[in-house]
Amino acid sequence: MTKRPPVLAILIFTAFAAPAQAQVIDEPVALDDTAPAGPLRVQAPPFVDPVPFINAEPPHLPKAVKAMIEEAIRRDDSEALAAVVKMALATQPYDKDEIRAMHRAYLDRKAQALAQRTQEETERIRNSGVLELWKGQLELGAFRSTGNTSNFGFTGALKLDRQGIDWEHTVLLNADYQKDSGTITREKYGASYQPRYTLRDGFFTYGRLQYEKNRIQGIHNRYSLSGGLGYRVLKRTNMNLSLEAGPAVRRTVFVEDPSETTWSVLTSLDFDWKVNGTLKLTQTASSYVGSDDSTFTSLTGIEAGVARGLKAKMSYSIAHETSPPDGALKTDTISRFSLVYGF
Repeated sequence: MTKRPPVLAILIFTAFAAPAQAQVIDEPVALDDTAPAGPLRVQAPPFVDPVPFINAEPPHLPKAVKAMIEEAIRRDDSEALAAVVKMALATQPYDKDEIRAMHRAYLDRKAQALAQRTQEETERIRNSGVLELWKGQLELGAFRSTGNTSNFGFTGALKLDRQGIDWEHTVLLNADYQKDSGTITREKYGASYQPRYTLRDGFFTYGRLQYEKNRIQGIHNRYSLSGGLGYRVLKRTNMNLSLEAGPAVRRTVFVEDPSETTWSVLTSLDFDWKVNGTLKLTQTASSYVGSDDSTFTSLTGIEAGVARGLKAKMSYSIAHETSPPDGALKTDTISRFSLVYGF
């Protein structure tokens, strides 16, 4: 068996037997820039299995914006809410679904409430009596002067309206009276009743029964009966315009001339415009056009609110007869200033 030499002996022998090493001078070593860089290795921790799930809620509308929308809804101001919603959509486009949902919910509630009120009002009208649902206004103006002349006069009118589902009834009474130095210079009275029945698309049928008395103009009594078709040209919250046309028959009892019955065509116009909350413009006009005599009337008025239920009214009326009795004027005009009370 061969014995291994001792380790110490081998190391001594190697140290003396190895050639002498050249002395190394510390000099900078030039690097080769053209040499490719080696791959980059990153040691990452192993993935956790399963991947952890974080329960995060979806993004919400900022509280400040939501509070503004809720305040506009609470005040029940549709215009203010529309403005707030418009600004919210412009500044918070990522929350447009939530903003529109709040606006839509408000509009749906408004529509349901309006439908409920409309249904209740319809039932109330259907179940009302003949003497119910009437609305009216009383107009009264008077004047008196003393001195070189003694004048006294008054003008008055009463208008009653009853608005149903399909039917509308209007009753009108008016009077003008004036005395100058003991002599009656104006005495005119009138009354009319007009029902309307709504058809559709703005069309309606109407009837009109009218009475006039104007002794100064030579008319002791005049009765008119008419009926025809009408159309509502405008029907808005602040403006209304309707036109009527149909045949008419008139029976006139003159003060001095013989009585006569004539056929004519009646046309009329009824217009009112609420300029603002206190100012209103009205215009009515009618014409009876016949072969022997024609009558044209016009009444223009301006109303201004002075108190709750009370208005001041200025009006100007024109009445023209193409063939008046002998000694009577063809055209009669009057300016009025009166107070109007609505009830």
